[in-house]
Amino acid sequence: MQLRRRFLLSAALPLALAFGLQAAPLGAKEMPDSQATTEARKPNVVIIATGGTIAGAGADATNSASYVAAKVPVDKLIAAVPQISTIANVRGEQAFQIGSESFTDAKLIQLAKRVSTLLKQDDVDGVVITHGTDTLEETAFFLDLVVKSDKPIVVVGSMRPSTSLSADGALNLLDAVTVAGSKEAIGKGVTVTMGDYIQSGRDVTKRTNVVPNAFFSQWGPLGMVVEGKTYFYRTLAKRHNTSSEFDIDQIDSLPLVGIVYGSGNMIPAVYDTEVQAGAKAIIHAGTGNGSVADYLVDKLKDISAKGTIIIRSARVPDGFVVRNAEQPDDKYGWVVSHDLNPQKAKLLAAVALTKTSDTKELQRIFWEY
Repeated sequence: MQLRRRFLLSAALPLALAFGLQAAPLGAKEMPDSQATTEARKPNVVIIATGGTIAGAGADATNSASYVAAKVPVDKLIAAVPQISTIANVRGEQAFQIGSESFTDAKLIQLAKRVSTLLKQDDVDGVVITHGTDTLEETAFFLDLVVKSDKPIVVVGSMRPSTSLSADGALNLLDAVTVAGSKEAIGKGVTVTMGDYIQSGRDVTKRTNVVPNAFFSQWGPLGMVVEGKTYFYRTLAKRHNTSSEFDIDQIDSLPLVGIVYGSGNMIPAVYDTEVQAGAKAIIHAGTGNGSVADYLVDKLKDISAKGTIIIRSARVPDGFVVRNAEQPDDKYGWVVSHDLNPQKAKLLAAVALTKTSDTKELQRIFWEY
C-alpha cells in the first residue's frame, strides 16, 4: 500500500507541474484566500510633497547648507528611494513646491483638508508629508489639532539636499513611509520621523539649522525606526486628532495671531502695531517664565481690556510657563501657553479662537492640548 501511494504521488507530480500547479507538502493545510491576501497585503501610503530641503539641490556635492530648496518633484523623490516599494504601495501628490518659510495659514488649511479627505478613503492607510524644516513643526502640530483620523500622519524633511555627500532625505523618507504604514503608529498622533527618531508633532521643535540632528523634544521621542522596524516607547498624553474638539472640515480660515519676542529694552508700540493689523491674540514670547517687563504691563493690560487676547509664552526652548507666577494672570485675564513654544502657541490660539474668545476656555484648551 505504501509503495502504491508513492507511485501515485510520483506520477501526479509531473502532471501538476505541467499545468503550473505546485504540490503542497504532505500534511500541509491550505491557507484560505482571505488569510493569504491579508498577510501579503502591503499598506497603501500617499506621499504629499510640499517642497523644502528634502526636494532641494545644491551646486556641488559639498554644499550641505547652501542650496536651492523645492526643486525636485514628488515622483523623483519616490523614484530615488526604490526600497519604498518593498514596504508599501505608494503614490505621490504635489501639493506645493515651496520653502516652508513661505507657508501661510491658507496653505496649512488647504493641506490639512487634503490629508483629511485622503484618510477617509478605505484604500489609504497613512499619509506622509514631505516638508521644509523651517516650519515643519508648525504644520505637524496643526495637523495634530484638526485632522480627525487615527491613521498615521507623518511629516518628514531633511537638513541636507539630495545632492549633498551627507544627504539625509532618502533614509528619512523611507522611515517615514515605514511609520505611515505601521499598525503600531495608529492613534499615536501626527509624528515627525527624521534621523531615525519618531517624534511627536505636538512636542518636537527645530533646534539647529546646520546639522542633520536638528529636531528635539524636551519630553523625548515617541520611538525609533531601526532597519525598517518601528519601536514605540511612549504615547502622547495631550488631546490630538480624533480626541480633539477641532475639525478641519469646519475650518476655512484662521484669525490673525501675532508674536512679539521678549528682550531687553522693548518697544511698547510693537503691540499696538499687531492690534492695528487685526490680531485677535498676541503671543508674548517673554524672557524666562514668559516674563513681562514692568514698563509693558500697563500696555498689555490695556490691550487685553479692549478685547485682544494676551498669551504669555517664553523664548526659552524648554520648561513651561507657570500661571500666576511672574504676573497675576487671573487678575488680568491673560492666558499662559504652558509648554508650547511661541510658534505653536500661535497656532493653537488661532485654532481655538475659531470656537471661543473666552479666556477661561482658552486656558483650558492650552492645558489640554
